[in-house]
Amino acid sequence: MSTVPAQLTEVASLVDGALAEVFAAERATWRELDPALDTPLGDLEDFVGGGGKRIRPAYCHWGWVTAGGAPDGDGTLMGACALELLHAFALVHDDVMDGSPTRRGSATVWARFIQRHEAGRWAGEDRRFGEAAAILVGDIAMVMADRCIGNAAPPVRAVWDALRTELNMGQYLDVLGTVTGEVTADGARTIMRNKTAGYTIVRPLQLGAALAGQPELADDLAAHGMPLGIAFQLRDDMLGAFGDSERTGKPVGDDLTEGKPTVLLALARERADATQLEILDKVGGRIGADDIAAIQQVMVDTGAVAASEAETEQLLEEALTAIGALPDHNGSRDALRVLADYVVERDS
Repeated sequence: MSTVPAQLTEVASLVDGALAEVFAAERATWRELDPALDTPLGDLEDFVGGGGKRIRPAYCHWGWVTAGGAPDGDGTLMGACALELLHAFALVHDDVMDGSPTRRGSATVWARFIQRHEAGRWAGEDRRFGEAAAILVGDIAMVMADRCIGNAAPPVRAVWDALRTELNMGQYLDVLGTVTGEVTADGARTIMRNKTAGYTIVRPLQLGAALAGQPELADDLAAHGMPLGIAFQLRDDMLGAFGDSERTGKPVGDDLTEGKPTVLLALARERADATQLEILDKVGGRIGADDIAAIQQVMVDTGAVAASEAETEQLLEEALTAIGALPDHNGSRDALRVLADYVVERDS
């Protein structure tokens, strides 16, 4: 089990407190209008507080410190809250798109609303209601995130707007690749750069630096954050195909069931023989434990797993080297090194 570093947990604690205040005010406002509105907000608060690692807020904080911001200051707190709310928006919608009934070991938002529909014996289709309600919960998260950013300075707003746009464009390519099954390894890396690397590491770092008044650090921060973000996703893809469900909170082989367009899968297809391709063609269909095991074996036998792990290590080394070009304020370089090791070596 990977140990979560203090450089992340200390930021997470501060952000958790700030998010609790944001939700307390929001729920009080809308509960007064109609008590029914507390349900979607309560689900959103549960989701945001339900085990997220706060990686994006941590990178926002250390981008701030790298740019000379006081390590004990609160200049990134609302930006960090915005990042977590945006992450919730993405995941709540992602669960609807993927039809995932669980996340982090608990029922997803859309699944909760289906349960309420069934328990109340309400009219209409329970699945349609559950998905509609969850989409609205995700939209609420996006609006709350935008309000946390507030009337930010133009350089801050520019990073925030780029982040939101890239996330949605990357998600569309992900959805398209899932249904067509035609994504190459390079195509999967394009999705990674936008859907994951940008909004998980690069843009949070740049947001923190912009909040500290140093947006000119953007390129040097990207030189560190982009390879690390891709390595982060490569690790995530490995967990999605081989991870322990007790650690990941999702079923074993979940990405294989959903047909996610990953570099791992693309590499396996590029290297597979005719018999192995028949097995890989089952990805995204109705597959059981035996099928998942067979697909996993093909990924190992074709060398896709070894190639993905080698690429991950190479990208990590590139990201660590790039830290040397960044300013070193209050241990910021060491913090970035510790965080890099953690996000690549994590087991959930």
